[in-house]
Amino acid sequence: MAFTPQDLAAVDAAIASGELSVRAADGRTVTYRSMDELLKARALMVADMAAAQEEFLRAVSHDLRAPLRHVTSYGTLVREVLGDLPPEVAQGPEVQEALGFLATMDQSAKRMGLMIDGLLALVRAGRAPLRLQPVLLADAIVQARASLAAVEAGRAVEWRIALDLPTLQADPALLQELLVQLLGNALKFTRQAAQPCIAVQAVVAPAGHVAFTVQDNGVGFDPARADTLFGVFQRLHRESEFEGVGTGLALCRAIAQRHGGAITATAVPGAGCTVRVEWPSDAA
Repeated sequence: MAFTPQDLAAVDAAIASGELSVRAADGRTVTYRSMDELLKARALMVADMAAAQEEFLRAVSHDLRAPLRHVTSYGTLVREVLGDLPPEVAQGPEVQEALGFLATMDQSAKRMGLMIDGLLALVRAGRAPLRLQPVLLADAIVQARASLAAVEAGRAVEWRIALDLPTLQADPALLQELLVQLLGNALKFTRQAAQPCIAVQAVVAPAGHVAFTVQDNGVGFDPARADTLFGVFQRLHRESEFEGVGTGLALCRAIAQRHGGAITATAVPGAGCTVRVEWPSDAA
């Protein structure tokens, strides 16, 4: 059975009021035998809705690739046709304007391709089996930095990696994706800093959890928009200033939540950003 947000809202309302009867979106009334049974029904409902959303994203992402390939292929063909024109025609204002349009089309197609890739990464993070094992966070950070070597090349970035970073129960591949995104963002947004500095340190966490932060002295963002930061395709800076399509932090949130964790961010405009990741001591 497919559940709707209205069904979930009705269940939440029943739980909040202590009732065991829930009126579904289709008009049916379902009565549960206990609050424990209602809570289990809610968990199943959330899982079903998440699976349906992931399947939708997978299907949409797959179906969008075919027309995108057509756009880029025909753009290449048109460019070849224009290149065969006599020089006096090819250098004319009309052809040059057409080439400018093609360049814009190529940029848009590449951006759409990156958006599709981001959606597929979200689907994989939500559906791939978790292969949990102890992972030394310090070692995972070394690997993430190695994969970002080309991004850091030519820059004098000061890294402050704490010596007391925790060991996480995590899927190594998913944790690596999370760290590459967080450290990659820190590198990107400190690009304009005179003395870029990125720090990773362990911080106090609630009982049963460990936590660490990734802090930079980059451009930061408006704290009033922090709630939107982890949404899909959400950007807090102009694309002309910083590249990206706004799926990286949404992926980080999906990975953290998949492990039973959470991720938040705070910032000061012009003074940097701090991302906090909480992780269960024994992720399940």
